[in-house]
Amino acid sequence: MHLRLSLLTYLLLSTLYASGFDTADSVRLRQHLTYLTATPQPRNYQQVAVLDTVAAYINQQLHSAGARLSDQPYEVGGQIYRNVIGSFGPVDGPRVIVGAHYDVFGDQPGADDNGSGVAALLELARLLGQQPQLSYRVDLVAYTLEEPPFFRTKNMGSYVHAKSLHDLGVTVRGMVALETLGYYDDRKGSQDYPVGLLRLIYGTRGNYLTVAQKFGNGSFGRQFARRCRQEAALPVKRFKAPAWLPGIDFSDHLNYWQFGYSAVLVTDTAFYRNKHYHEPTDTLDRLDLRRLSLAVDAVLAALLKA
Repeated sequence: MHLRLSLLTYLLLSTLYASGFDTADSVRLRQHLTYLTATPQPRNYQQVAVLDTVAAYINQQLHSAGARLSDQPYEVGGQIYRNVIGSFGPVDGPRVIVGAHYDVFGDQPGADDNGSGVAALLELARLLGQQPQLSYRVDLVAYTLEEPPFFRTKNMGSYVHAKSLHDLGVTVRGMVALETLGYYDDRKGSQDYPVGLLRLIYGTRGNYLTVAQKFGNGSFGRQFARRCRQEAALPVKRFKAPAWLPGIDFSDHLNYWQFGYSAVLVTDTAFYRNKHYHEPTDTLDRLDLRRLSLAVDAVLAALLKA
């Protein structure tokens, strides 16, 4: 199995390099994660100055990638928080949103949750910036205030962003939430599920990437998941379930559902696999940056064929 996967990875990367198509760089991912997990105080809502510094870092990285930049500040409890947006492709017309939240829950470094998603977003920006032409607009959005006590409230950065698109009548082809992408475990029994019977379908090894969506979510999610599976050099499993199933809406994509947009979650399944979730032990050394880079490549390939 490992030999077959390694051969598949080699063949895919050889094809990409031969075509002049760059791939995700694990060194760059590590650099972003090192910055995000080493801030003077944790990236939580109480540390507004830290969040502003992180937002500035994200802004600078998006600028370096060639993105058109915009800022989306908003007020909560007398404090100003901000989403950072980098756009690629045509200025007008339909767009795809790819987002990741940069805040953490409590006093922890948040390497997987959600440093991995932000690092992936920034590496995705670098790769999109190398594309000679995109047939539609891609907006990369770094959100604030995804974590409690703001989760499922209108103070979430993703709610603010989704509502702004709706209010402006923007045509959105679909949305992709990047959430906890860096933790993998090849051992049997390392993967849990909200319903035990799912172990019979998806297996017990936490060694795959998941594209999750709710029933009735439109064609974008189905097509995106299929393209990820076709293009990825690591296992990708599509998970489709009712919106009430625990975990199916545990990220920023839920706010796009509220406004009728098709949205999916790309994840390593978070606490169903990573037992360091929301703990001080969610550290960089526990992540698999090779497989994180393969996840970025899969997302990019799916976007380019959307």
